[in-house]
Amino acid sequence: MERCGLDMVVTALVNDTVGTLAVASLAATRENEDDEVMIAVILGTGTNACYVESIDAIPKWEGPKPSSGKMIISMEWGGFSSPLLPRTQYDDDLDTASVNPGEQIFEKLLSGMYLGDVVRRVLLRLADEAGLFGPTVPSKLAVPFILGTPHVSAMHQDSSSDLQLVGKVLDDVLGIHESSLELRELVVEICSIVTTRAARLAGAGIVGILQRIGRDGIQNSSAVHRKRIVVAMDGGLYEHYPLFQAELKATVAELLGSEFAKNVLIELSKDGSGIGAALLAAAHSRYS
Repeated sequence: MERCGLDMVVTALVNDTVGTLAVASLAATRENEDDEVMIAVILGTGTNACYVESIDAIPKWEGPKPSSGKMIISMEWGGFSSPLLPRTQYDDDLDTASVNPGEQIFEKLLSGMYLGDVVRRVLLRLADEAGLFGPTVPSKLAVPFILGTPHVSAMHQDSSSDLQLVGKVLDDVLGIHESSLELRELVVEICSIVTTRAARLAGAGIVGILQRIGRDGIQNSSAVHRKRIVVAMDGGLYEHYPLFQAELKATVAELLGSEFAKNVLIELSKDGSGIGAALLAAAHSRYS
């Protein structure tokens, strides 16, 4: 910045999950002191999560411990991979064709950048092997990322009796000018399957963090926590895709059990990443 002649000082270098957690923590303090913001998740073009960890649980920590005894951990969970993840040939093909093969596997299963292309790949195979759209495969189906997650969201949530919006997306985006109601229903089902998997994986990730910090209702089932856990969410995928949002919450409730799930609030922290970064910078300036 100095070389560019910019008279600026970097006060805080904050990623979006930490910013979201910060602004949600401030809101919780103002609104309900019995709420404890422990986790923040970004579900947008990409995905990540962070959580509040005990400093004693961080073996790599060196130097004086913070007075709070806690540290925010940015998990970079998009890079998680495991043979147990429910991957398909479509996911493998997408990964192979990506700019970073073998990396960000979890992100490629559930973030907004990739869901549309997974759906496209399913449709392309059905068109090629089963003649889904007639004897000729629509040429636009072969174009990577031509079908975006906003298109998937719109088709999945089409509530019209004839699925008119589905037909419009097929026509405008993929050049499929004629589509029967049966075909449109199949497209909606594919969108639902891909989205449901993504939302359930995200929900499972949240429960995994709760388990890590001992707030999943299993490790300490005899203990009664006065404070509710708040999971702060941000990102366009979560904010603008109600069916995704509902499936994620249902998955968390299913895995925790309905009784303990009442102690976990999953709430949107709109624009939390940017506002939170400004909040932390202001706090640093005030106390430094």
